[in-house]
Amino acid sequence: MIIVDRLRKSVKCLLCHKEDTAMDTALLFWNIIISTCGVPKIIISDRDTKFTSAFCTSLYDMLGTKLAFSTAYHPQTDGLAERMIQTMEDILRRFCSYGMEYKDHEGYTHDCVTLLPAVQLACSISQHSTTRKSPSLVEKGWNPLLPMDDLKKNLLTFHPTSNNFHHM
Repeated sequence: MIIVDRLRKSVKCLLCHKEDTAMDTALLFWNIIISTCGVPKIIISDRDTKFTSAFCTSLYDMLGTKLAFSTAYHPQTDGLAERMIQTMEDILRRFCSYGMEYKDHEGYTHDCVTLLPAVQLACSISQHSTTRKSPSLVEKGWNPLLPMDDLKKNLLTFHPTSNNFHHM
């Protein structure tokens, strides 16, 4: 399940299974989204039975959340979400090729599920065209430190023009 926050332009990827019930989906949504972001004013969803069940509609009523549906013939109902989903699918497709997994140069096997957190991170630190800021910066006020950030610092430290390089 992919959740797109329209205000922050951020994306959350929740791992679901086909056999999950409406209750499983609601608990996942509560534990990951509502517990960290609060109650959404509106949820735009396809017509998945996990969101249209009596249980979920009762939950939305209790929370004061409006449920709206997108349709297959009018995906522009929620263009931001459609674009984010398309971007994530493109990224995963490039890394997972046509199969569900690939092996890197060291022989480690990766699949779409193991790559999902990295794709979510990449989306959260990428500058959005509307806000001119990354979703992480909008949400937290800072971008997370990445391994590449330390690598850049270390490369500058050991650059031939630096004093540290001459003392080696």
